[in-house]
Amino acid sequence: MIDEEKQQDQDPNSTGETTPEGSPMASETPAASGNSNESADWELELARAYQSAQGDRTPANASGPTVTGSSTNSPTADAAEPWKKELAQVTEEKEALKTQLQVASAQLEELKNQNLRLAADFENFRRRTQKEKEELDLQARCLTIKPLLPVIDNFERARSHIKPQTDGEMNIHKSYQSVYKQMVDGLKQIGVSPMRPEGEQFDPNLHEALLSEPTDEHEEGTIIQELERGYILGDRVLRHAKVKVAAAGLSVVASDENPDSSEG
Repeated sequence: MIDEEKQQDQDPNSTGETTPEGSPMASETPAASGNSNESADWELELARAYQSAQGDRTPANASGPTVTGSSTNSPTADAAEPWKKELAQVTEEKEALKTQLQVASAQLEELKNQNLRLAADFENFRRRTQKEKEELDLQARCLTIKPLLPVIDNFERARSHIKPQTDGEMNIHKSYQSVYKQMVDGLKQIGVSPMRPEGEQFDPNLHEALLSEPTDEHEEGTIIQELERGYILGDRVLRHAKVKVAAAGLSVVASDENPDSSEG
């Protein structure tokens, strides 16, 4: 009997018979209507939830019911908020990098200027050191050569005063003259050269006047005789040449002697 009732509940139209109102099946009909009401309520709630979700996506200027809450609370605004923060952070980092780049550029320019100043200072130091080295070398050579100049003078005096008479004397003369020539050649190799002042104008930077001779044959101040040879090393004077210088003519002396000649 129970199986039959279940079969009837599952397929009420299968027999094709109408269930009487007083039968047990009629008493179960309200339960079926209660289930339909619950389904309707569930569908109504679902529709309301859908409408609520659609209302949240409605633009502010769109027509329709007003949606409670600001647009920043929408899912799209919430999703964009982290991107805005990240963009602001990247912008700040970019500005910081620009500032660091400007500082680094200024430091690099300062280092370049320091490098140029150091290079210029080093070049000046190198030139000054080279000049001082050359000056010291020149002074050392001058101090070494000056004591040899009187020896050269003695050789020249011997050559001009000694007159060999025999073959033996001639051999001796040639031997010491060869030593003299060797010394002169050595001095020339290191830059020493003798002065040739005769016929030139007197220059106190190069010459030392020991005598003056009045004459009309030469212009006043002209060197007429070299008494001791002078030498130079490069542009440095090793020894001044000792010379005789021409003075004014004899016109004054002649005028002084005219009275004496008339008295005679």
